[in-house]
Amino acid sequence: MSGLHAAIIMDGNGRWAVSRGKSRTAGHLAGADAVRRTVEAAPGLGIDILTLYAFSSDNWRRPPEEVGALMRLLRRYLMAETGRCVENGVRVQVIGRRDRLASSLVREIESAERATARGQKLWLRIAVDYSARDAILRAALRLSRGLDAEQSGVQGEVASPSGQISRQDFSRLVAECPEERAHDVDLLIRTGGEKRLSDFLLWECAYAELIFTDRMWPDFGHADLDEAVLEFRRRERRFGTVPAAAGAAKSGKAAISAVRDRSGHARPDPEIAAVAMP
Repeated sequence: MSGLHAAIIMDGNGRWAVSRGKSRTAGHLAGADAVRRTVEAAPGLGIDILTLYAFSSDNWRRPPEEVGALMRLLRRYLMAETGRCVENGVRVQVIGRRDRLASSLVREIESAERATARGQKLWLRIAVDYSARDAILRAALRLSRGLDAEQSGVQGEVASPSGQISRQDFSRLVAECPEERAHDVDLLIRTGGEKRLSDFLLWECAYAELIFTDRMWPDFGHADLDEAVLEFRRRERRFGTVPAAAGAAKSGKAAISAVRDRSGHARPDPEIAAVAMP
């Protein structure tokens, strides 16, 4: 996939509901409508990977009633939207732990993933019981086990005669999907007025452009996503190269261009790379 990878921390459901005298569950229900609007708008704005933060591993500490409502809502969303996703070419994948989810929800997740596996228009990734630090830790443990197995003559998860591993290989371990992974996040949006990452895609957001909005998630719509993408395209992404003014002296251009290599990582234009700082 060569388009944008946008990730969204969907924050503000509870505060949106409380400010209107409603239950927090009502806010999550309204948030599900915002998910539908965002999924429909994303492909037309050049987004082909959309990762949504639905439930963090720390969210288990919320009141049991709210947690139960969130899990029921996720199951209901998958049941209601899978057919629409198939029709619209949307591939659904749930990332995060599954061993703490109800078996009925896990079955619905697996069913949605199978049904939408051929979707090519948008790759929708939903983070449930997700922690970026735990994902990195699990990747490091798997890497350690793989290298230990290799040293003992047993085929491990990471085949490397020199004992080295590339960032691309480690990224696949972090994604827990060795045969395929999403390219790094280009644009991270957080709604609700807070300005933090909250343990979301920390490895993948190394060079993401961050946009924070006061808009509560239930009010987020096509215009908000469009505005965020426009802001993203106005920004100059250098990936460690020199500023555009210095690069222009050699290239005769006012901005640094970047392309993606086959691994999905952004890399500077070769002409610009020649004058890049270490």
